[in-house]
Amino acid sequence: MQLRVLGIVLAGGKGTRLYPLTKERAKPAVPFGGKYRIVDFVLSNFINSGIYSIYVLTQFRSQSLLQHLSEGWQFGSLLKNQFIIPVPAQMRSPGETWYQGTADAIFQNLNLVEQASPDVVAIFGADHIYRMNITQMIEFHQERKAACTVAAIPTEKEHAHEFGVIETDERGKILAFHEKNPDAPTIPGRPGHVFASMGNYIFSTKTLLEELQADAEDEESTHDFGRDILPKLVERAEVFSYDFQTNKIPGEPEGKEVYWRDVGTIDAYYEANMDLRAVSPALNLYNRQWPLRTTGFPDPPAKFTFDMEGRRGLAIDSAVSGGCILSGGMVRNSVLARGVKVHTGAVVEDSIILDNCDIGRRARVRRAILDKNVRIPPDAVIGYDLEADKKLYHVTESGLVVIEGNRSNVDVSAVMI
Repeated sequence: MQLRVLGIVLAGGKGTRLYPLTKERAKPAVPFGGKYRIVDFVLSNFINSGIYSIYVLTQFRSQSLLQHLSEGWQFGSLLKNQFIIPVPAQMRSPGETWYQGTADAIFQNLNLVEQASPDVVAIFGADHIYRMNITQMIEFHQERKAACTVAAIPTEKEHAHEFGVIETDERGKILAFHEKNPDAPTIPGRPGHVFASMGNYIFSTKTLLEELQADAEDEESTHDFGRDILPKLVERAEVFSYDFQTNKIPGEPEGKEVYWRDVGTIDAYYEANMDLRAVSPALNLYNRQWPLRTTGFPDPPAKFTFDMEGRRGLAIDSAVSGGCILSGGMVRNSVLARGVKVHTGAVVEDSIILDNCDIGRRARVRRAILDKNVRIPPDAVIGYDLEADKKLYHVTESGLVVIEGNRSNVDVSAVMI
């Protein structure tokens, strides 16, 4: 029997730790890797896994996300079970409130689950960078006749205080949850590692409906899956942990390690982008059997012009997107998004440059993140004198300079979307 699967993507988070990149957009809408958005990873995982019925629950600063979904992901079909539909908060709670937690977000949309009448519901977050064959997790769930299955990734115990940790027995049955506990129990047979929850769940529909209704009636609940529903559910039902490291992606070589990054901070976001520069990157965007899908743009090819000493368009160990023009400028160890221009004598190093930025002649930019449409004037210097940069821009503790695209002290040529 072919299972009916409904996908629900939780895409309403504020992403406060990614500020200022989330000043005008939701975290799932933050650009990544030159041409993508963070939300493209979970949606691609669903589509590549053959799951085409997907609701995307939105909330905070959702305009950029809605525009991206409209341009790149929503498609018409004569079939009822093929859709990707954004869903804002429906105010279906007794107090007619915004979503109060991950569980409340689903509860406010229980009518959509009931109308779809799926066999299982796949509830996934929209703010991580990873690739996953969700079909394999669903098969694992069905084989164990589980009420719920939680995706988890083995992590060194020293990082247990950073995650929600899952305690399991030898079969993978979940015994308890430990929220950011440095003394959380380790994986059976692997004393140096713990199971960190990825925040991705497969629920049998009957279980999901019953648990959400009970949680909504509990006045003491924070209405969160990890804090409220799952810890209670493991006491009376079969809840299993799915080891993400066992997941196999078509087109990837045997034995290749899985890739999962929580890009919740500016530094983590920067490092994940920098991963793409490697000769053999841990995250392979060139696997045609498991494509990373996004909005299609009519961009021309990237162009590198001039070949003379001191005026040579050149990029080394970098990812350069369509529409970029390196007009006598040098780019090294960086990621350039669409339509970036680097003029004569300019040098960009160890940086992430988002759409339509313009780097003026002889300007120098190092260890920086430039949001969309920023114009760096000729001879400007960014990332070399952090004390001076702090007076104008956001600078992280590690020394990354982040320049907003709509600051009054930056020459912006277009409205940031």
